[in-house]
Amino acid sequence: MTRNPSEWVDAFLNLLSLASRLEEEGEYNIAKLARAAADSLGREAAYQARPAMEADQLAVGIRQTAASLSHLGVSPALLAALENGAATLAAGRVSLIGDAPHPSVCRTCGHLALTTPQTKCPTCGAWPDTYQRFMPNYWFDALEPFAALESLRRTPEEAAALLTGLAEETMARLPTEGGWAIRNVITHLRDAQQLFDFRLDLFLQEEHPDLEAKAVWTWATQEEERPPTASEIFAAYRASRAQSLGKLEQLPLADWWRTGRHQEFGEVTLRQQVSYFAAHEVTHLPQIESLRHRWMESETHPRAA
Repeated sequence: MTRNPSEWVDAFLNLLSLASRLEEEGEYNIAKLARAAADSLGREAAYQARPAMEADQLAVGIRQTAASLSHLGVSPALLAALENGAATLAAGRVSLIGDAPHPSVCRTCGHLALTTPQTKCPTCGAWPDTYQRFMPNYWFDALEPFAALESLRRTPEEAAALLTGLAEETMARLPTEGGWAIRNVITHLRDAQQLFDFRLDLFLQEEHPDLEAKAVWTWATQEEERPPTASEIFAAYRASRAQSLGKLEQLPLADWWRTGRHQEFGEVTLRQQVSYFAAHEVTHLPQIESLRHRWMESETHPRAA
């Protein structure tokens, strides 16, 4: 649907302003509807306007965005962090917590800080505990312990159902437009699970362990000289998952809040790591489902490929 840009901006700002005013009156349920509507509008617009740029162009895109933001009075610290992130990306490295700290935004006036606020907001006087902290993604706090355990149990079964009846050749088939084959997705699930199990052991064996950043997504297409079949990869994933579940099911609830220092994300709890891996892997099931449907459709109607 084509929208009038001015109307869209007015609606977006009005929703956020209305939500803030409703919260002042204690009308939190109505406020949440307004905030959800604003979030939906923003995500929909971003989805439709996603820049068609290759990975090696992202650093340029970040710098261009930072230049635009500099004219809007955005925090100089944030602009410097974006520039630092662009340099890191251009160098082929993953941004670590020292390069890009978690930002915090005053819920009242929008003041942004790149450190955990210790004093009242310099703009509106709001107390530091009222700031909203922005983590790298929602996975860290998506699931509480029992929900995370259920997800960890359920996902392998859902993945297995999607793989039922698929030949090795089908699972290794690459999309013509590029991207992963089903085999690569399975490999990624296995790699992420094995890293999760390794980190779980660190939390259980050490006080405040150091968690090294790993570019797990880059491993999915790395094949050995005699790579295992997709079925064997999936079996390794399920076996490792069973080990992790056995450890977590014996763990006292208080131990889920043990902390560690993640090289990429800063201080994290075991609960956050479990939530991260459980919520993350679910996002890959639609990839398998889409490719399964596509390849089965192409076998039935060859021109559909």
